[in-house]
Amino acid sequence: MTATSNLPRAVAAALALAAVSTLSIAQSRVTLPDTVITATRFPEDAQPLPIGVSVITADEIRASGASTIDEALMRILGIVGRQDSFGGGEYNLDLRGFGASADNNQVVIVDGVRFSEADLSGTRVAGIPIESVERIEVLRGSGAVLYGEGATGGVIVITTRSGAGRERGNSASMYGSAGSFGLRNARANATVAGGGFALDASAEKRDTDNDRANFRSKVDAASLAGQWANETVRLGVRYGHDNLDTGLPGALTQAQFDADPHQTTHPDDHATVRNERTGVFGEAKLGTWQLAGEASHRTKQLRSLNSGYEYDYDIASSSDSLRAKHESRWGEGANHLAVGTDHTRWTRDVLGNFPSTAAQSSRSWYAKDDFTFGSGTRVSAGWRTESIEKDNSSALSGLAGRLHAWELAASHPVTPNLTAYARIGRSYRLANVDEFGFTSPGVILQPQTSRDAELGARWNYGPGKAELRAYRSLLENEIGYDPNAAGPYGFAGANVNFDPTRRAGVELDVRHTLSPALVLRVNAAVRNAEFREGPYAGKDVPLAPRETLAVRGDWTPAAGHRVTGGVNWVSSQHPDFDNRCTMPAYTTADVRYAYTLRQVELSLGIANLFDRRYYTQAFGCAAGVTDAIYPEAGRAFTAAARVSF
Repeated sequence: MTATSNLPRAVAAALALAAVSTLSIAQSRVTLPDTVITATRFPEDAQPLPIGVSVITADEIRASGASTIDEALMRILGIVGRQDSFGGGEYNLDLRGFGASADNNQVVIVDGVRFSEADLSGTRVAGIPIESVERIEVLRGSGAVLYGEGATGGVIVITTRSGAGRERGNSASMYGSAGSFGLRNARANATVAGGGFALDASAEKRDTDNDRANFRSKVDAASLAGQWANETVRLGVRYGHDNLDTGLPGALTQAQFDADPHQTTHPDDHATVRNERTGVFGEAKLGTWQLAGEASHRTKQLRSLNSGYEYDYDIASSSDSLRAKHESRWGEGANHLAVGTDHTRWTRDVLGNFPSTAAQSSRSWYAKDDFTFGSGTRVSAGWRTESIEKDNSSALSGLAGRLHAWELAASHPVTPNLTAYARIGRSYRLANVDEFGFTSPGVILQPQTSRDAELGARWNYGPGKAELRAYRSLLENEIGYDPNAAGPYGFAGANVNFDPTRRAGVELDVRHTLSPALVLRVNAAVRNAEFREGPYAGKDVPLAPRETLAVRGDWTPAAGHRVTGGVNWVSSQHPDFDNRCTMPAYTTADVRYAYTLRQVELSLGIANLFDRRYYTQAFGCAAGVTDAIYPEAGRAFTAAARVSF
């Protein structure tokens, strides 16, 4: 079945649920609480904001049975994810159809600190202990004014318990699970609080053979944060580390995938990744001002063997940020002014027989002003200027420049519970250190820019919340790898500035409480990612499916019993620029039953319930047949026990 034939079903399912939600308003007396977000860099009520934001809570993460942040985002919000070749539960997430370059067109923030890498290695968040996560916010669309380079597709903001800054008491939990493919998982976390002080600790060990030969992965991670707070000041320190040891099974041809998706083509390849993070943070309230800041240092070490070749490197990254927000009254209106500065430094040393050194530094300043009239209408304007320098000893020259982002937005309360908004802006990025180090002869990559526009409506109707967004981003000089471009060493393939491209689409988020015992959540998207001009004009951007749908339920049939589950559908997509090959659409389902008696929770979860054979990652197309396939796991059972104190 093609993606086109599946599209009406996806849209119909989403609209049907929205209709059910509307008809159920009068029948349900349950009222969902207001949502407060921090993706705007200071806590704000989400309802009047002129931006689209999706939120996942710690309770939803735990109920889903997700073992990593990536898994939670894919299951609950239906975000497209492509399996990372290093395993360990890591996926390359794609918010708005950027395909292979998605990681460089969205930003990941952890407790206020930029987590994204400055090369093509990808952002690894699967090593963050899942039990430490308080909430995840996904800012849809450009976040360039607040977060800078590479935020065209959106921003993923991860907040841990220590980063939330809320008052809490002493608590602890222990978790253990076992399951299919030799899974063994142990987690522990604790909070000790009193007298304004709080200490949060989390630890995790996860060992699994996965579903393929030479794909065993072992993860161990730990985090520790201490802080002190009173009514006006909060100060703290953080430390975290995670280690991954994994086999690298390699890609399969279509024939190999059809014959045995569990096999490996590289039985001796392997990798280890070591991450370590330290930081300090603080915030203060001084009259009508709020101040906040972070300073952090992070290291990453990779040691790997790929097809008999060693590839090793060391990364060191530092990030400092300081921001302030001022609130004032102007007659019946209220004004919020946010200003800040970010400074990042990143270096990578490639080891071995072909050593190289790459570096990036940036310093930026931004200001964003929001004025709310007495009628509730809100207008905002933002500006960011960022000075960036990048260098790579393997390249003929580095890159440097000062780039600017801006944004104008407005929202209006059509009714007390319905807010409509619109925004336009400009976002940007420079080629990363790997991209400008591998270009066509004599070519210097130009800055990528995007003109972004979005219309949305947010409806809070008591037992439910719904948000509908329509967006368009027109990109100039988009940066990416073109396998057909003239390569630097006499063979095809190089990073280029593409001819103009487009990202456009519609997104629907619905969360509805049908009864005190049953909550439904729907996330649907229809998107268009295509080339506007040039040799690929009218073609879809590779690895960018046009439609996605995620439907999820949370049912409490009786006290102590909880059933959660969902269905995720992703339409077909193309792995190649000529769109000659097609990766099939896929549908997966998961379910989890949990029974809680006092402090003990026992659960049984099943992933890929119907044992579908599918893949999310493929890189090649040979004679019209998809190639370089990375298969996903089959049906997997997980039995777990949790004890809370």
